[in-house]
Amino acid sequence: MEKITCDICVIGAGSGGLSVAAGASQMGADVVLIEGHKMGGDCLNYGCVPSKSLLAAAKQAHAMGQGAGLGVAPVTPQVDYAAAKDHVASVIDTIAPVDSQERFEGFGVRVIRDWASFKDKRTVVAGEREITARRFVIATGSGPFVPPIDGIEDVPYFTNETIFDLRERPDHLLIIGGGPIGMEMAQAHARLGSKVTVIEGAKALGNDDRELAEVVIGQLQSEGVQIVEGQQAKRITGGDGSVTVETEGGSHTGSHLLVAVGRKVNLDRLNLDAAGVKHDRAVVVGDDLRSKTNKRVYVVGDAAGRMQFTHVAGYHAGIVVRSAVLGMSWAKARQDHIPWVTYTAPELAHVGLTEAQAREKFGGSLQVVRFNYDEIDRAVAEGKTKGFVKVLVAHGKPKGASIVGDQAGELIAMWAMAIANGQKMSAIANTVLPYPTLNEINKRVAGTYFSPKLFDSASVKTAVGLIQKYLP
Repeated sequence: MEKITCDICVIGAGSGGLSVAAGASQMGADVVLIEGHKMGGDCLNYGCVPSKSLLAAAKQAHAMGQGAGLGVAPVTPQVDYAAAKDHVASVIDTIAPVDSQERFEGFGVRVIRDWASFKDKRTVVAGEREITARRFVIATGSGPFVPPIDGIEDVPYFTNETIFDLRERPDHLLIIGGGPIGMEMAQAHARLGSKVTVIEGAKALGNDDRELAEVVIGQLQSEGVQIVEGQQAKRITGGDGSVTVETEGGSHTGSHLLVAVGRKVNLDRLNLDAAGVKHDRAVVVGDDLRSKTNKRVYVVGDAAGRMQFTHVAGYHAGIVVRSAVLGMSWAKARQDHIPWVTYTAPELAHVGLTEAQAREKFGGSLQVVRFNYDEIDRAVAEGKTKGFVKVLVAHGKPKGASIVGDQAGELIAMWAMAIANGQKMSAIANTVLPYPTLNEINKRVAGTYFSPKLFDSASVKTAVGLIQKYLP
């Protein structure tokens, strides 16, 4: 057994683990990085990158039939599903070197490709190596949760970890789960020529503002996606080429099944009890992202039991580097400024409080302002007028923002910055933006907030009258 000592041992080479390893090593810490599966983790191999790549192919196919309003005759796309999957693989291969073992070894990180398990509070075993470290960082991420539905073990099904390996287009894809993964894959496959049925036990896109979610749901339905809400999957039967999902309200039969009901944190292999690390569905941590029962252990990303997004793992990594490497023990993680996006078309983006949360917190001090895409010249010019921005304002500052529409994921950045830095609505209103751009919608919604104060105020009109009367 080879024995290794280091300053920081990172377990997991996904977004968070890689960021910690790179930052700590380049600052001079002795770092060991352990990964039992693929470098780059879920995001590169099974999540963000492949899903957005498949959505890009689907967007291109859909666009070929949508040009009539712009004077371009629509045509029926000839979709090569296998070639679309080749595009997905090509994108992964292009990005992979950024997350590769060779690159991180170039930073001075020792990379061990094996599964890690704690031996005690200061020691991890990975294969034939025993690593003792001053600090550990758990960055194991999460994998698809497969619920114990009757019959599911006897039928073939896909998860986000396997759907991108499918080479033949499904005739009829059944999707259990109407969250972001389920809805993105539903629209992608519908646009690539599959019939799609989404089965959701509660509400589709249930974590988002319902008013905005309904816009996305309506669009998917208009493209032929059947969305069944409020019906739990009770039983699954069938085999290759024919799978039936039975619910309280009836049964649905398709050629393929995708299970997309949520995520489960990857902790099973770690033997956390040996390390004295308290955990339940995730590791129990404070806002400093340290284990509450073993202060040598930090946790980032999904394993910390907070928002499950790649950008959150990267944000957590910055907190941990400041604390574990630079000794800034006061560094704390927050969640009120974290944005998220569902990459359907239209996109659905959010940051900060929801309207219900803001009303509960601020009561009568809350103002809700909105602006529609169809009043933005660039959106009109491109024929992408479906959608709107909703901003929740209290005491002159945005407390939450939601956007549904074209490029909502890009547009939410301005509100994420404002909320993260405690900026006032005036910071948005004072920003000069190029014309014509979609980003004008953010400035216009800020203008909507100030308009009543300026144009509907008797005192302002009186003051202007006096100024005009006596102005030399």
